[in-house]
Amino acid sequence: MASMLNGKFVWYELTSPDVAAARRFYGDVLGWQVRDGQIPGLDYGLMSAAGTDIAGSMQQEAGMPASWTPYICVDDIDAVFAGAVQAGATSVMPVSPIPNVGRFTIMVDPQGAPFGLIEYAADFPKPAIPAHGIHGHGWWRELHTSDYEKAFAFYGALFGWVKSNAMDMGPMGVYQLIAPEGGGDNGGMLNDGSRAPFWLTYFWVTDIDVAHDAVTAGGGTVVNRPMEVPGGAWVFEGRDPQGVTFALVGDRKKK
Repeated sequence: MASMLNGKFVWYELTSPDVAAARRFYGDVLGWQVRDGQIPGLDYGLMSAAGTDIAGSMQQEAGMPASWTPYICVDDIDAVFAGAVQAGATSVMPVSPIPNVGRFTIMVDPQGAPFGLIEYAADFPKPAIPAHGIHGHGWWRELHTSDYEKAFAFYGALFGWVKSNAMDMGPMGVYQLIAPEGGGDNGGMLNDGSRAPFWLTYFWVTDIDVAHDAVTAGGGTVVNRPMEVPGGAWVFEGRDPQGVTFALVGDRKKK
């Protein structure tokens, strides 16, 4: 029987051309605190919100993209890795140990979107998945791809994801909601021919307008003004000062 975390997003990792500046930016926008991840030979910063670790950050090196990569928890990383390769994914990094945490790998799906896998050690404290948005936590994941039907078939077979509602967005096509095993929408997929396939991570904020102003004040770029989405939350996509894409979702306080 699969564990409660199997097939769910549990971690987010930033690779930046100026990781020190990026940490300051996200700290100002999301209230994250940063501490040393204590990985020998690597400046890996752990970013936390109210004492809960949310994300990791490290300096971009040759051959690495500057990006956010989401990680999906699995119970058996070797089996999922093998299944992903057989289904057409490629390996960026082989399954490797994380001291005192577990094992991980980074892959690229058949359409070209990077993602990570993590298997926690039996004695590692497992992360809690919030039932509602909490400031600074990851809340939504959105796959921009070349063929969302093929992408869903890939991820669904690996993780037991199911299709939820599908929304017709007119000229933009269909926005397919996805849910992990056990239910509860946690992301979406859409065809996007305007850029290379990637997972867009949305972090929750308590006030979308305050966050909007913090992004611009910190040297980031707001791609689109805050817009309301089904369910009453508000969202916008942004670029941090180093040009890395991210998104925010949250409540709107002003009337």
